[in-house]
Amino acid sequence: MLMTAPHVSQAATTAAFLNRMSIEITPKQADRLPLIKAKVPDGCQVYVALIDPADLPGQIEAVAAIRGLGLEPVPHVPARFVRDRDDLAGRLEAFAKRAQVRRALVLGGGAPQPGGRYDAAIQLLETGLFQANGVTAVGVAGHPEGNPDITRAHGEAALLAALKAKQAYITDHGLDGWIATQFLFEADPVAGWAAGLRRAGITLPVSVGIPGPATIKTLVKYAAMCGVGNSARFIRKQAMNVTRLLSVNTPDEFVAGLAKLHATRPELGVDRPHMYPFGGFDRLFDWLAPKM
Repeated sequence: MLMTAPHVSQAATTAAFLNRMSIEITPKQADRLPLIKAKVPDGCQVYVALIDPADLPGQIEAVAAIRGLGLEPVPHVPARFVRDRDDLAGRLEAFAKRAQVRRALVLGGGAPQPGGRYDAAIQLLETGLFQANGVTAVGVAGHPEGNPDITRAHGEAALLAALKAKQAYITDHGLDGWIATQFLFEADPVAGWAAGLRRAGITLPVSVGIPGPATIKTLVKYAAMCGVGNSARFIRKQAMNVTRLLSVNTPDEFVAGLAKLHATRPELGVDRPHMYPFGGFDRLFDWLAPKM
């Protein structure tokens, strides 16, 4: 008798994918950590963004609080916010002492000009200071819809070359690695981009940025700030209708599409959803609760 694989519902596939989620906060949102602890899976990775260099002390406090709650802190380390080697060593030592940080997201950073001697993530990695301070896994940025700041100056090939260089460093130094993407609104661009990475020999797993439920007006603002591309067109199109500006967009279709890629196309390496709570944590968790 021919045996067939049991049918797995889309809801179950989506739930399994969402239970792999990570989430992002800023230092100023650290007061929301008790709520986050109550709502996310055990050991959830909580990224702490650094948008303003002056927020570094708050970032250190936040990663310590995350560790204290039994979650996994993942601080952003933007190259353009690091003055010099001593500055990098100081913050990594603080992360190690206060929070036993094992994972860090190493970025170029969004500042138009470097604030010190570094302007690229690979320069930070090559110091060797991450391993020296107990970091065993390094995330790097991915841009399924491009990065205008880089492509205008250096062309699309520069993004792929940079990823190859960072993967080579991660592999050669025995680190675990992953790619964290900018946020998007559709799964198809992720699939095409990830397939292109695999053809180019980049094998790092991918955490895909997902905007949580938020008003169209809020999403338009973040899309403009972060330079997300083609998949934001439908958000901007909706924004042209003034009566829809305050309507709430939810990422149901996007998450379902990513969950399907995770389950049925493992070669793409779509590993987990990374949630941006643009519409607030309460709205995000109200949306997540029936799905997990």
